[in-house]
Amino acid sequence: MPTFNLKINDKIYTVEADMDTPLLWVLRDQLNLLGTKYGCGLGQCGACTIHVEGVATRSCLLQVSQASGMNITTIEGLSEKGDHPVQKAWIEHDVPQCGYCQAGQIMSAVSLLKNNPNPSDKDIDAAMNGNICRCGTYIRIKQAIKTASKL
Repeated sequence: MPTFNLKINDKIYTVEADMDTPLLWVLRDQLNLLGTKYGCGLGQCGACTIHVEGVATRSCLLQVSQASGMNITTIEGLSEKGDHPVQKAWIEHDVPQCGYCQAGQIMSAVSLLKNNPNPSDKDIDAAMNGNICRCGTYIRIKQAIKTASKL
């Protein structure tokens, strides 16, 4: 079985996996980074969103062989104490209900604000499209993103 060196949350991990194994399963099953969630396995729900080279990426679609040597950030690596501005805004606006989609939502929001520090409603809708929240907290998500943009 091939071996891959992965740089995740500023740490180097060496893993063995089939070349086409989705990075999501390596994160969860081999590295015990459980914040990244499995939702649909098709890249359509956003629950598995991580950052690869700073870009919001669906980890269920990225093969471990493609991720080797890239800078990867999961929700666990976003901030040591959960005090990233987006995480603070999420708490301020009481965004999560069940919480299942929140790691993916937060990672997408962070990517948006990195590229567009003052997004319009239209920008937020476009960037967050494809991040599904079954609890329907979309209004609070948008409010939290606007608050985070000011922090």
